[in-house]
Amino acid sequence: MAPPTLLSLAVCAVILVFAKRTLSKKHPPLPPGPRGEPLIGNFRSMPSEDEDIFFHELGKKYGSVTYLSILGKPFILLNSVKSAVDLLDKRGSNYSGRPRFPLTEVYSLSDNSLDLHDNFCLLISIGFKQALTFLTYGDDFRLHRRMLQKYFGKDKILLHRQTLIREARVLVQNLVSKPHNRDLLLMRFSTAMTIAVSYGHQIATDDDPYLKIADDVCRFAVPTLSPPEGSLIDLFPWLQHFPTWFPGTYHANRAREARPFVRQLYEYPYADVKRQLANGTAKPSFLATQLEELQSGEVDPGVTIEHIQGASAITYVAGAETSSTLSIFIFALLLHPECQAKAIVTLFRTLNVFCKKRTGESLHLAWRDMMDDKNTSGVPHYTMEDDIYNGMFIPKGSIVIANARGMTLDENVYHEPLTFNPDRFLPKPQGRGEPHPNGSFGFGRRICPGRYLADDSLWIAIATILATLSISKVIGDDGKQVTPKLAFTLGVTSHPRLFECNIQPRNVIAESLIAHGTNEVI
Repeated sequence: MAPPTLLSLAVCAVILVFAKRTLSKKHPPLPPGPRGEPLIGNFRSMPSEDEDIFFHELGKKYGSVTYLSILGKPFILLNSVKSAVDLLDKRGSNYSGRPRFPLTEVYSLSDNSLDLHDNFCLLISIGFKQALTFLTYGDDFRLHRRMLQKYFGKDKILLHRQTLIREARVLVQNLVSKPHNRDLLLMRFSTAMTIAVSYGHQIATDDDPYLKIADDVCRFAVPTLSPPEGSLIDLFPWLQHFPTWFPGTYHANRAREARPFVRQLYEYPYADVKRQLANGTAKPSFLATQLEELQSGEVDPGVTIEHIQGASAITYVAGAETSSTLSIFIFALLLHPECQAKAIVTLFRTLNVFCKKRTGESLHLAWRDMMDDKNTSGVPHYTMEDDIYNGMFIPKGSIVIANARGMTLDENVYHEPLTFNPDRFLPKPQGRGEPHPNGSFGFGRRICPGRYLADDSLWIAIATILATLSISKVIGDDGKQVTPKLAFTLGVTSHPRLFECNIQPRNVIAESLIAHGTNEVI
């Protein structure tokens, strides 16, 4: 090697060492975390499932704020409520960003041009246009928040309560008549609820077009929404330019297949409600209200049809979490019959169901804080500037994951957190007075704007199920009860995998209430 070349390499080496030392003195150390491998970092350490438990174990070892590096991208894991509140709530202006979702982004190519290139990815996206969940923090994000908060705020929930009660009555009727379709019926409940509130449409038959659209989106589009860094397309967006047969383009091909269903989700309800408004037959709904305000000029400046369509459509995905929580609730009743019995006693003491007392507010008192669920990590946040927290440096562009599941397992807050003990949330001396898990609906400026509606619909459904149904284990071929194992699907929304159980009316009085539920309040 020529001397000038050796000299150049030596100079470069000195510069690199000097630069590294200079940068290391520029800011405090990164949060603690496992040592990564060269170039790929902690990529090979990431599990294929149960990421929330993996993150929790890292938190126990390294602290509530943990650092990972995956293919050069910094990840910050938050495993305590305090760290999540300190950063995502109190420093929301810096932590309200979103990582890129290449598969959900909409590009300049028209829908027609997408159909002309069946053998190439060509920047294919699923087509979730103007969807709050995936918007970066900015003007569009703030427009969506204001629209949704205005209609789904805490003071507006009473307007939707009769709709929620009606759908809960339909749910228990369906569970008794078709218990083998339990998961589909739970999804039907959450879908019918969101459709009624968002579009003013009541699901009456199983072949309802709104129901089919929701089913198609949940089956084809939602599974494609892997968390950021969950697919090669997320890691290397330029793969979207490659032919469909090229390794790593699988998710882009899935996006191509899902796009027509998402397009229907945006276009069909909009056209239907617009037609109803023209005919004077539209029922009160989020979409009808937004379209009327758009026509009258009462909306915020900058709001367009696309904003309204996107805000309406995202309720489908958000509503899917309601069915997941109800499924977990049924599983808890199945494994803990003593808690089911206690819940029923508590419910009837709080709410005189047999007298059909109309006290919707009381539903929240009925064993509300005694049920546990699987808190998912949700969609990650993204830092927009460098930050320092408790002497730790958090770089700009970090993907921040609030591990809600890890927060429920925090041994500094909860005594024996893996033990199912609903009494832990009751105030002393009846219980341990431990705080109710915080984080299911997110944190900071990204907190779910539909949380009050979701909360109300859940407890109305839970109270109705407890009042009328008995949940028990199935009997196996050997004559013994079968105890199912709870497992979850992966993705932006996580659902329990199928499990068997017996569902029947609690008694003849409950059976009568269920049979006449469409005419009377249960």
